[in-house]
Amino acid sequence: MTAGPGLFIAFEGGEGAGKSTQIQHLAQWLQGQGHRVVTTREPGGTLIGSAIRSLLLDPATGEMDPRTEALLYAADRAEHVASVIRPALSSGATVISDRFVDSSLAYQGAGRILDRDEVEQLSRWASKELTPDLTVILDIDPRLGLARLSGADRLESLAVDFHDRVRQGFVDLAQRAPHRYAVIDASLPEVEVRAAVVAAVDAMLQQRAAESATS
Repeated sequence: MTAGPGLFIAFEGGEGAGKSTQIQHLAQWLQGQGHRVVTTREPGGTLIGSAIRSLLLDPATGEMDPRTEALLYAADRAEHVASVIRPALSSGATVISDRFVDSSLAYQGAGRILDRDEVEQLSRWASKELTPDLTVILDIDPRLGLARLSGADRLESLAVDFHDRVRQGFVDLAQRAPHRYAVIDASLPEVEVRAAVVAAVDAMLQQRAAESATS
């Protein structure tokens, strides 16, 4: 369920996939098409979220029970949706979020091996059932993605088998609802990834325009 007349796009993917770079390029492209764009991120898209982000990602935090981790991400998401995403969508803006519900399903569900249905229920409750119009998954082998990093936060420093499970978690989600996802090979040259992202978003915009014209 989306909120208001705006458009909601989420970017997902493993570490080192290049989400920040692609979000920046897409925002510029959309602005060139006349869209008012709001870019944000999880965790950390709000003042409260910034404090939660520090707890979640700072290596000094150390070990954390997976359920605690899932609850902290849900708390960040609840504040993020209520104070940033829904108001922006209601005003007609296009919102691009660096991570959303699918990251919880992939990282805490698949990666931490928590019950995916429970994580999904928690995330849906926190977001009040908000669903992106399009989710772009930048897919990359964790070994390549991790090698791109200049440093490692608390999650990035986990063993590669954790990141393998996360990657598979994203793939599984896309296979469940292919009409709502664009899975793009993030190991391609950056300019090719950029073109694929723009093509996927443009196709979604054209479909949305066609549906509006016939309704």
